Amino acid sequence: MTPSVLPKKTIHRQHNANELANRLPRLSLEARRVALTVQSGLHGRRKAGLGETFWQFRPFTQGEAANRIDWRRSSRDNTLYVREREWEAAHTLWLWIDQSPSMHFQSDWAMDEKTNHAIILGLALAELMTRSGERVGLWEQGKASHQRDMIDQLALMLIEEAEQPSERPRAEPLDRFHEMVVVTDGLSPLPDWQNTIDALAGRGARGHLVLIRDPAEISLPYEGHYRLHSTETDTDLEIGDVRAFRSRYQDRMTAHYDGLKLICAQKNWGFYDHQTDKPLAPILLALAQVLVQGPANQTGLSDG
Repeated sequence: MTPSVLPKKTIHRQHNANELANRLPRLSLEARRVALTVQSGLHGRRKAGLGETFWQFRPFTQGEAANRIDWRRSSRDNTLYVREREWEAAHTLWLWIDQSPSMHFQSDWAMDEKTNHAIILGLALAELMTRSGERVGLWEQGKASHQRDMIDQLALMLIEEAEQPSERPRAEPLDRFHEMVVVTDGLSPLPDWQNTIDALAGRGARGHLVLIRDPAEISLPYEGHYRLHSTETDTDLEIGDVRAFRSRYQDRMTAHYDGLKLICAQKNWGFYDHQTDKPLAPILLALAQVLVQGPANQTGLSDG
């Protein structure tokens, strides 16, 4: 009997999944470390509402219902006080982390490959959000949860996804009060991203696009004659002298990322740009702060 031969792509995907499984203990540990670093600078979601947890006392305002007065606190200094509770309406955050072949690139100028930065960022964000009482889930992978071991659960899901990676999240409308963070290098064509984000935001859901870029992809700092290899299509492009090609390359990449920024702006999505020669803490803190405090604090960030 002739043994069956697995297709080349299948073998490559299984290899990627096995490699990820070997790296995940380190990535999970780093995610927890980065989350702990950022935790002290993260201001929680604090606003008055219909929750059960005490937030603060404030002076009674003329015209309010008398049954809101906390008489025990008011009796201490002959001033009427109202007991306010914290708003506890936890929302749902979905994460999508790009594991397509282009994400495995790492130049000599980077701290790590793009996939590792993306996974650490996603897991650290999940850690921070579950600590804030939010439900977190991996898009296309089961239900969202606020369990404290979410990093471990998401890590197992990422191994499954590594066997069938996609370049963009499934284009399906998010529920209106859900939120999404897409972590990617964003190298798919702009029309594809337009269709994907239009679909995800179709019911008015908030979202954030976080670009993970290797510094060499931005500046093309090489010298001499080079051949570019596409990990997505497994094809080569002979570019000749890099110095003559660099300006056109940079113009093309700038136009592409400006297009992504515009697509996000049209849907009121956040846009963030992280380079893999930079630490993750600043981009994590900026993103977590927006997720915790709400859209009024939404700003883009580039650490380039």
